[in-house]
Amino acid sequence: MRSLFLAGSTGAVGGTLLQLARGMGIDLLAHARPKSEREEPPPDVLVFDLRDRHALVNALAGRTTVIQCIGTMRKRFASGDTYETSDVGTTRLLVEAAREAGSVDHLVLLSSVGAGRPVGAYLKAKAEAERLVRESGIPWTTFRPAAFDGAGHTVPPGAAWLTGALGLSRYRPIRVDALAAAILGVACARAPLGEALEGELLWAQVAKFNVLTHAPGRR
Repeated sequence: MRSLFLAGSTGAVGGTLLQLARGMGIDLLAHARPKSEREEPPPDVLVFDLRDRHALVNALAGRTTVIQCIGTMRKRFASGDTYETSDVGTTRLLVEAAREAGSVDHLVLLSSVGAGRPVGAYLKAKAEAERLVRESGIPWTTFRPAAFDGAGHTVPPGAAWLTGALGLSRYRPIRVDALAAAILGVACARAPLGEALEGELLWAQVAKFNVLTHAPGRR
């Protein structure tokens, strides 16, 4: 049995993943940062600053898997978020606490397409977060999706058709619920390990776990 810890439970992907896990009765402990956009996270979501090492290590004690979905956007910079503090800093804190907790044997990181050859501050931060996970000494899996579709995110009309027609699977927009299902499925299966899932590798996992998005009560 896997016991999951979810960081970033109020974002589009994390929030959808949390709903899926609840509906399936999966053992998942969700966390939200005090600066989360959602004013009142659900009562069963832990809210504390990840810099509180004692609280974080205690939360990870007995957990097998850490799912890292925390990230930021430029529009949040005015409130104090940066790529260094949100994308890189929280990953570093989670990795260090996971090692100290001792029970974690799988790190699952939500990254971005292009992080393998990063250009610009955003992708360079994603690449650094990936490096921290990859060099953690803990088995890992990284997800590198392109643009999100759903849960408040929209993509240009025809983007999915165009990327498919041109054979650009790595840039094909992905439904948030499909991505969340794939992340949850990989976390529960603890496989594949040591893979950066991008393009066809990512879509293979989406196809494998697509059944989760069609469970009772979901579209």
